Amino acid sequence: MKRLDIETIAQQMISELSGVARASENTIDAYTRDLNEFISFCKEKNVLSIEKITEKVLRSFVVHLSEIKSSKSTISRKLSTLRHYFMFAVRNNFTEKNPIARIPNPKVKRKLPETINVDSYGNIFSFVEENIESPEAEKVKAIFELLYGCALRVSELCSLNMTDIDLYSSSVKVFGKGSKVRIVPLGTKSLEVLKRYFATLDKGAAQKQLFSDDEGNRITRHYVYRLVKKCLKHVTDIEKKSPHILRHSAATHMLDNEADIMAVKEILGHENLSTTQIYTHVSIERLKKAYKKAHPKSEKEAL
Repeated sequence: MKRLDIETIAQQMISELSGVARASENTIDAYTRDLNEFISFCKEKNVLSIEKITEKVLRSFVVHLSEIKSSKSTISRKLSTLRHYFMFAVRNNFTEKNPIARIPNPKVKRKLPETINVDSYGNIFSFVEENIESPEAEKVKAIFELLYGCALRVSELCSLNMTDIDLYSSSVKVFGKGSKVRIVPLGTKSLEVLKRYFATLDKGAAQKQLFSDDEGNRITRHYVYRLVKKCLKHVTDIEKKSPHILRHSAATHMLDNEADIMAVKEILGHENLSTTQIYTHVSIERLKKAYKKAHPKSEKEAL
């Protein structure tokens, strides 16, 4: 049995994630934050060895997270990180026991994702044309077209390179979660928007990344979040104005128009069909609202 302190085991786990498993930078950052928080908690309790981490210690950590007002989804994510931690420790012979095995995640009621309607998306382009000067406007429209037209995650958008766009086959190569690659089709309108964006670029400049900021660096998640929030607040009153709203909307609109759910799953890059199925519930809820609003028999008739 190899005797290592809990911090060293965590460092080796993160090293394996970034090396062998080739996890994304976002995944590694999230695991690192969660493990550092747990390790700090253990040090305060003078728990420095993995053999001293008992079920009682872990339940105390969950209570601590609740006391600092962590949401149920946050607690679930941190417990998931710790499950990976103990699986790694057992697999590498750092311990024989898995004290987290009998600790369940808190029950989380899954919220239906918010979406914008097709008209609101069209209004984004109108806002950009009226308020942002070209060529910047063409870049902004291309960013929105990939977030919505291809239903990309923010991290996937930011990591795109020029060579990932194939104008001839009307497709984009996307590097998704877990370094998995998928090919997403580009619609006719998306293709036109990208061609207009390409026409604004300096042909003599060597540019690897698809989108650059004002300093010529690859755009970041924060850059995209600020841009999307700025535009969405002018076209919709939904509470959460994040880039993921565009991905949610794209999936919902595809299913509204009777797209095959397996095709939508592939476009979104979901590993499990259950993740895609949440959008079928969104579509059903929209149908219910439309029915209640417009159908003469939607209300119960008086006896």
